Amino acid sequence: MPKANSVFINCPFDFGYQSLFDAMVFAVYDCGFKPRCALELDDAGQVRVEKIYRLIFDCQFGIHDISRTELDATTKLPRFNMPFELGLFLGARRFGSKKQSRKISLILDKEPFRFQKFISDIAGQDIRSHYGKPERIVRVIRDWLQTASRKSLKPIACGKAKLDVKSLTFADYRWLVESWLRVNA
Repeated sequence: MPKANSVFINCPFDFGYQSLFDAMVFAVYDCGFKPRCALELDDAGQVRVEKIYRLIFDCQFGIHDISRTELDATTKLPRFNMPFELGLFLGARRFGSKKQSRKISLILDKEPFRFQKFISDIAGQDIRSHYGKPERIVRVIRDWLQTASRKSLKPIACGKAKLDVKSLTFADYRWLVESWLRVNA
């Protein structure tokens, strides 16, 4: 059964993508959710795709960055892992149980509409662009999780500031907003 606070992260794991991956993990945690990805368990006895199936089954939310489409210098072929895992996630939503049908996805690419050149079947879906910038990924994920989960981030911010959301004064709320803007604007 998908866990309402778990977010499957489907993205490249190489050094060139590290700052974007770090931003994703940070944003998910900062919004009060638990990031999950294939790197969380290093078990050579487990078939990798089985690990992916389990993660997809366990997560209600999925972040899928399909931006890595460059050709490998040696093989002259692109990597298709991210679109493949996106397809598994969407398939679980479409063909899975009632609980699996509640899965919610965020699909990312480097630039607007670029994906239409290599995976046109997802045209019509809202694909968000990150422009290769970690700060953009944080903002996109934060906005998406708040909307998709219908979970207010105010209680999270209050908890971090050791304030009670039920007795939050206007001055406290204004301070929270100003603090957030100083860090994120």
